[in-house]
Amino acid sequence: MTAPLRLGARPLRLGAYAWPVERIATMDEYAAHLDRVVAEGARQADLLLMPEYACMEAAAALTGGSADPTAELAAIVARSDEILDIMIAAARKHGVWLMPGTLPRPEPGYVRNRAPLIAPDGRVALQDKHVMTRFETEAWGVQAGAPPGVFDTPWGMIGTAICYDSEFPMLTRAQVETGAWLILVPTCTDTMHGFNRVRVSAQARALENQCFVAVAPTVGDAPWLATLDENRGQAGIYGPIDRGFPSDGIIAEGPLNAGGWAVATLDPTVLEDVRQNGAVRNCRDWPRAVPRATTLPFSFSS
Repeated sequence: MTAPLRLGARPLRLGAYAWPVERIATMDEYAAHLDRVVAEGARQADLLLMPEYACMEAAAALTGGSADPTAELAAIVARSDEILDIMIAAARKHGVWLMPGTLPRPEPGYVRNRAPLIAPDGRVALQDKHVMTRFETEAWGVQAGAPPGVFDTPWGMIGTAICYDSEFPMLTRAQVETGAWLILVPTCTDTMHGFNRVRVSAQARALENQCFVAVAPTVGDAPWLATLDENRGQAGIYGPIDRGFPSDGIIAEGPLNAGGWAVATLDPTVLEDVRQNGAVRNCRDWPRAVPRATTLPFSFSS
């Protein structure tokens, strides 16, 4: 059974950003890029979502442009604390809630891919990626992190499913059952196949759980980097496919394969209504247990 929605005093203005990868020569240039994007977003929204691994664009400033994936990861991990400080400074400066993408964080003997949610006063909470892609495990050795959790915000509980995590329904369901009404999906995909897997998954999670799901990808080509050399996608915000919502569930979408915002004002009280009074009740009717499938016998008739 899902937990009752604990709602904030006002609807949430949400901005999801498709991040065009820029050629960065210094850490100051990365900080300036982030600051510019956050300043633009803060004029439109209260909470800003940016892509998985967006900060990897700074690797070019740290590796001399060698375009080596191992060197790029090592360089960002070594400066992880500094990059997090840059992210915190942007959120505090512009007085906005910020998920600035994900950040590879060092742990004793391994690396985790972690998404910080930063409050306007500089407080930070972290959601780990739980299921790794082949590239992360085979090329980088990034390891699975902690199980899905939820962030307690002024608008109620919010969850995060980092890129590939969005493709596994049980991870999002665990967050929804803890009270999450919005799932943030920072993503980094280098083909339209990869992006469409995330996009379709995001729409499916919104349908299944009668919640909102927002996606923010990296976009553009950056041949000077091995890790962000090709990036495809578009920012989007999705909701239930039922009465009171768009017939395709698309609340807002930005341009395809170009930098830009998807912005929407989200009122979680409408989710309560559709969960109770919709044409279907996917959230309530989620099976509590599904027995193992068996082979169905054929019968013969004369």
